[in-house]
Amino acid sequence: MEEPAAHNGSAAGAAPAAGTPARPPATPEGMALAYGSLVLMALLPIFFGALRSVSCAKSKNSSEMPETITSRDAARFPIVASCTLLGLYLFFKIFSQEYINLLLSMYFFVLGILALSHTISPMMNRFFPANFPNKQYQLLFTQGSGESKEEIVNYEFDTKDLVCLALSSVVGVWYLLRKHWIANNLFGLAFSLNGVELLHLNNVSTGCILLGGLFIYDVFWVFGTNVMVTVAKSFEAPIKLVFPQDLLEKGLDADNFAMLGLGDIVIPGIFIALLLRFDISLKKNTHTYFYTSFVAYIFGLGLTIFIMHIFKHAQPALLYLVPACIGFPLLVALAKGEVTEMFSYEESSTPKEAAGASKEEPTEASKKEK
Repeated sequence: MEEPAAHNGSAAGAAPAAGTPARPPATPEGMALAYGSLVLMALLPIFFGALRSVSCAKSKNSSEMPETITSRDAARFPIVASCTLLGLYLFFKIFSQEYINLLLSMYFFVLGILALSHTISPMMNRFFPANFPNKQYQLLFTQGSGESKEEIVNYEFDTKDLVCLALSSVVGVWYLLRKHWIANNLFGLAFSLNGVELLHLNNVSTGCILLGGLFIYDVFWVFGTNVMVTVAKSFEAPIKLVFPQDLLEKGLDADNFAMLGLGDIVIPGIFIALLLRFDISLKKNTHTYFYTSFVAYIFGLGLTIFIMHIFKHAQPALLYLVPACIGFPLLVALAKGEVTEMFSYEESSTPKEAAGASKEEPTEASKKEK
């Protein structure tokens, strides 16, 4: 997720080796298909991830609890992302690209299987017969004993989840062996959807801090240096969605890719998901801010692709996405006179805290009775 920039086909595709002929330019049809597919693939995890984030916020299952991003986290994120990006750049310059990508492939192989399994689990549940022998399991790691015992890992799953894990492992092996772009995209979509679902901003101000900081980060690393593009071309991991511009000519063996970093999906996506939860908190049975920000995202991404096509240069997508995703909903709030409500909205306590509070309430009640 450290590479949130959209690139044209020449930047995204593997650079031709010395002495090999340059790739023929993509046809208008191929480019339209590639860019249209990237936009569609970006919209799917944002839309469904936002819907799932609502139920995730209410979940009492510790394995599905969201991770809340505070204003301090948001302020530090661009710095951490910059250090990570620069570190990867130096690694690729100093060490063998082949061995680094081998280690990264193994790392993302494990993460991708878990993310894809979590993504398809709700859908797969519809295909299991009613009499399916579904057993419950719990993976629990604790530290200490007695009153000082602390949970490190508490993951609950069942037989259906194991089946989803097995199916996801097939995709994982396919990706590990072939690095095929379809397997890459399946993992990329899973990472994006999980990110939008499980990463929650605690309020709109935090979202503005996060998007504003990454706006500067993206512009600097794409326009100010060649670091972002170099890492994107060298990094063989499902941290980006890709689609071939020569699919119509070469079929599934196509290799001239346009690509979009997962950061361009997840970062605006968690802000859009926050606005959906804000819509629900208003209890007006409308999703005005969600749909407004969703349309704003389409507009921003379309503008990115248009500028990239005109200037034939990698573009920092957040340069266009951030003003659109913040500006459009803010204009709607101004028109409806709900700016105060928008910025005063605060995410309720996490399920973990709520569960702790619910355990304390009977105790307080019993004290009053006494």
